[in-house]
Amino acid sequence: MQCWIRQTINFFRKTKNTEKLTALLQQKEDILAVEMPVSLVYNGISHAVMMCSPNNLEDFALGFSLTEGIINKPEDIYGIDVVEVCNGIEVQIELSSRKFMALKEHRRNLTGRTGCGICGTEQLNQVYKTFPKLDCTFQFDLNLLDSCLIDLQKNQLLGCKTGATHACAFFDLYGSMLAIYEDVGRHVALDKLLGWHAKSGKPRGFILASSRASYEMVQKTVACGVEMLVTISAATDLAVTMAEKHNLTLIGFAREGKGNIYSGHLRLHN
Repeated sequence: MQCWIRQTINFFRKTKNTEKLTALLQQKEDILAVEMPVSLVYNGISHAVMMCSPNNLEDFALGFSLTEGIINKPEDIYGIDVVEVCNGIEVQIELSSRKFMALKEHRRNLTGRTGCGICGTEQLNQVYKTFPKLDCTFQFDLNLLDSCLIDLQKNQLLGCKTGATHACAFFDLYGSMLAIYEDVGRHVALDKLLGWHAKSGKPRGFILASSRASYEMVQKTVACGVEMLVTISAATDLAVTMAEKHNLTLIGFAREGKGNIYSGHLRLHN
């Protein structure tokens, strides 16, 4: 399904030769990102509705299932079908009986959930999840990060068209981009990428995201065993606390030749 549409809009701008604002003087064609409700249905029961870009939804379903703890491995899902319905899309996921029973036992109330995975959680103590501490299995040369930032920017095809989407990309330890996913929601883009990562055998490397590093961005990264997350914008205090607790390398404000290292500096060298 196409993730953008063309639409004619009114356009205004201030002219160079006057201080007056000339409004609505002309029309132009604009490109808008498609945002669509996507229902994740496990064994016939709707579990969550997310606002998404309507592509790569199989990867999204897999990544979401992993980061939410619904499954432990891709093999816990027997099948995924994407079905267009009158007011959105259903992603129908067939879970193993054991995992479906566990889901029903520990089901979270996700009513009203948007791009944020915290909103709608029934109890506050469910927000603060604990995962195994990440091992330190590699060192990354920070001199490679500049070219990664360039690759992230030039490969955001939907973002370049619309200016309305986030991107998450996975790079190996040599700075080569292995995958990139875009979405109107930063958490959804990350879930899509983590779904790809799981089904690709969990290659070693790091995630580079065009957004800020929120608590849930860190939580999802840690949940899938990825050791390093780099973001273009800042990190929140809770994100840094969780990164430190789980030995995640977290870098924010990544720019050419610089960045803020919030945690996990032992994985880095130059």
